[in-house]
Amino acid sequence: MWTLKAVALFAVFYACTLFSAQLSVRADDQPSLPAIRRASLPDLYEASISELQEGLEAQLFTSVDLVKAYFARIEEVNLQGPQLRAVLELNPSALAQAAALDNERKVSGIRGPLHGIPILLKDNIATVASEGMNTTAGSFSLLGSIVPDDAGVVKRLRKAGAILLGKANLSEFAHFRGNLASGWSGRGGQCTNAYFPHADPCGSSSGSGVAVSIGLVTVALGTETDGSITCPTSNNNLAGIKTTRGLTSRAGVVPISEHQDTVGPMARSMADAATVLSIIAGRDPNDNFTLAQPAVVPDFTKALDPNALKGKRIGVPRKVFTNDNITGNDPFVNVAFNASLDVLRALGATVVDPADLPSAEEIAVSNNETIVLDVDFKIQLNAYYESLLSNPSGVRSLADLIAFNNANPALEEPPRFEDQSELIESEATTGMNSTYFQALAFDKDLGATRGIDAALQQFKLDGLVLPAPGFTTVPAAIAGYPIVTVPLGFYPENVTIALAGPETVYPAPGVPFGLSFLGTAFSEFQLIGFAFAYEQKTKTRLARKAFAEAIPKTQLQDILSSHSGL
Repeated sequence: MWTLKAVALFAVFYACTLFSAQLSVRADDQPSLPAIRRASLPDLYEASISELQEGLEAQLFTSVDLVKAYFARIEEVNLQGPQLRAVLELNPSALAQAAALDNERKVSGIRGPLHGIPILLKDNIATVASEGMNTTAGSFSLLGSIVPDDAGVVKRLRKAGAILLGKANLSEFAHFRGNLASGWSGRGGQCTNAYFPHADPCGSSSGSGVAVSIGLVTVALGTETDGSITCPTSNNNLAGIKTTRGLTSRAGVVPISEHQDTVGPMARSMADAATVLSIIAGRDPNDNFTLAQPAVVPDFTKALDPNALKGKRIGVPRKVFTNDNITGNDPFVNVAFNASLDVLRALGATVVDPADLPSAEEIAVSNNETIVLDVDFKIQLNAYYESLLSNPSGVRSLADLIAFNNANPALEEPPRFEDQSELIESEATTGMNSTYFQALAFDKDLGATRGIDAALQQFKLDGLVLPAPGFTTVPAAIAGYPIVTVPLGFYPENVTIALAGPETVYPAPGVPFGLSFLGTAFSEFQLIGFAFAYEQKTKTRLARKAFAEAIPKTQLQDILSSHSGL
């Protein structure tokens, strides 16, 4: 095992190396360009994939310019100013990747819609160490570890010509460490929301959500076991897709449970989310669950139909899921949610209200999910540590991890962030016994058979709709089913501010919350259509921006001006 001093020195070395001056702009990096008016360039706070591609194709700017702009924007607000702590590290190879893709664009054209587009990865998604980035799940126990290969979804992004901009902060071990605040990790500290100072970003894909929300990157990948894409999508005014288990590969992702883990996109629009999903979905021989998906991955961008809700039956499973006494939601969430149902009706949907899940009350009190996750986590995390080609910390198992945290409290157990009760509970499990298999079967029964599928069949529904906050993610999590989320509203100025963690608050004035569409396995195409229709009708995301200090000022014009002498 490393000593505290050795680990700390290693951490300082990496921080200095990976956040160093990729941000500087040299006059000889680019040929001199004519003056370009700001009005002709996309605003990076809101810029879409298609808008960026149009600018790249028109030669208004390059992917190198884009990476430099994003690096500068991160520098402004990540560890300075509001100190949002959304990004753990930048990719020291990003500029070289961008330059190569710029050249490829000139010589042979683009590979597709993600060619030259920067993407941020949650820090539990593996990238080969030779590129210069870590994969740590926010834990110092994995700093400097060497993974055997890129994650399956990363291989697809590289093939599509995406630029890996960096790694996003997250709730450590995807919020499966203990009773800790969302968005906190040992390596990254407390990530916070850009819509109200110190507001809860939710998690565990916290940094992914915050970074996309204010244009620190074009799009990001998150992961979800139960709520970890849906909740930060909701809290950060985004469009996000929690995929069906097995639609996207989990190979190379630091695991919680193969029965619930998923990877999905987080974006500022459903169009961008659908574009990324079309790239990362598909079978992977390194993840057997993906072999059960339909033979052909659809082009999810073809689901982007503003009339997608016309003639559809959408159910509202109110029992449990809109009960504030159970969900803990502020009453304003249901006010906004009920108003959204009128929008669905105006878009041509028949709203079946209520359309309750037969298993709803059982789900609310069930402990089966915890039993399954505790057993899976120990087995699968141990296997992940063993798969590493090397790990400087010496940690090779969950038991080692618990000991490492206790031996390095300054790094992993600072005051108010000491808890690792979930790790300890998982370590105490004894494998896949009869209790485990019974819990796994109950999960499927409660979430799918007598849950989502039962409601869809009983009420002849095309989908379900609920407010994203609260208990909404649980049935889909235990069933392995998809959730597609778009912005619904913002907490009012008079909302009662409450503590969410030692350094965070929730709810708070102006903090966003989302609307979630749910369906059966592999129904993403239809759900994307429903969410897109609602998003285009309401344009809720555009109704409010982040608080002023959290909005980066650097734009493409600033980068272009610096190397054209303007």
